[in-house]
Amino acid sequence: MLAPATHIIPLTVIQRRRLLPAEGRLQVRQGQNVRATDVIATASLKPKHVMLDIAAGLGVGRGEAKKFIERYLEDEVAEGDVIAKKTGLMTRSVRAPVEGRLVLITDGFVMLEAKTPQFELLAGIPGQVAELIHNLGAVIETSGALVQGMWGNGRVDFGLLNVLADGPDAVLTPDQIDVSLRGGVILSGHCSSPEALRNAADQRLRGLVLGSLDAELSPLARKMAFPILLTDGFGHLPMNERAFKLLSTNNKRDIALNAEPLNRMTGSRPEILIPLPGGERLDAPAPVGRLGAGVLVRITRDPYRGRLAVVDALLPGRTTLQNGLRVSAASVTIVGGETAQVPLANLEILNQG
Repeated sequence: MLAPATHIIPLTVIQRRRLLPAEGRLQVRQGQNVRATDVIATASLKPKHVMLDIAAGLGVGRGEAKKFIERYLEDEVAEGDVIAKKTGLMTRSVRAPVEGRLVLITDGFVMLEAKTPQFELLAGIPGQVAELIHNLGAVIETSGALVQGMWGNGRVDFGLLNVLADGPDAVLTPDQIDVSLRGGVILSGHCSSPEALRNAADQRLRGLVLGSLDAELSPLARKMAFPILLTDGFGHLPMNERAFKLLSTNNKRDIALNAEPLNRMTGSRPEILIPLPGGERLDAPAPVGRLGAGVLVRITRDPYRGRLAVVDALLPGRTTLQNGLRVSAASVTIVGGETAQVPLANLEILNQG
């Protein structure tokens, strides 16, 4: 029986394929050392086009609109530049809503091709370029401690880890974040305060690692310019003990945060890497593992959501749960001694290397 796997490994060597969404240009060479925030490749993505109705904007007929257009095909314009103007008793004008280039003038319309900033692919982890992937990206190799999470806001950065939590269930409060933490990464258990996130932005943190976050703070977390990574998900959940122990014992070390979103289809997920020398090779931690007796798991749904457990046995056939559902299930012993029957779909393997 296969199940999703999360990796929390004290020391390993890993490789990560970092790929552009479209063909572009590589910015690194094989064997080059890179930081997590270094740009390793760039690409020009499909531009956005904006159609301007000049005739309607000036209040004239389509046949006469062309004589009021003050720009030419292929002209580049800045946002707010006048494209067409009609003077008289009342002056009317049509301005460029975005920076771009005129690519079409026809029948009272002007089409702008908006200037699209180049997409920049970051290394994501500090390490060495082990392989170049033609026009698409590179494979980065490094060694260190690896902690995979459940959610990330899509940002990448690197900074000194500051452990503010005295335990996995600690709550992050706004007053804990001050100027002494500027440029660092904070570790805590849970956050339910929007002020704490705003304080983190004001102090220009380079990252925030939490066990969990109130779900209603998700939109605000996505807007933050620094990476936010949740090891255990949304709700009021403590950080799982394995992740907390590994991270908290590396206080005041530099860590790399790649808070890319979890994608079960591609196997990509938010990750924390603490650069350390040595380690046994783990080229690509598998996104799934084999579930069986003795395997450490995390329960992903209520009533035991976020709890760690050890599988005692996979139950044959289908099991009728207390809520009346008949499902494939496992008998587990939850850390602390309680036993339970849990649907297999609610179990995730916790790989410690």
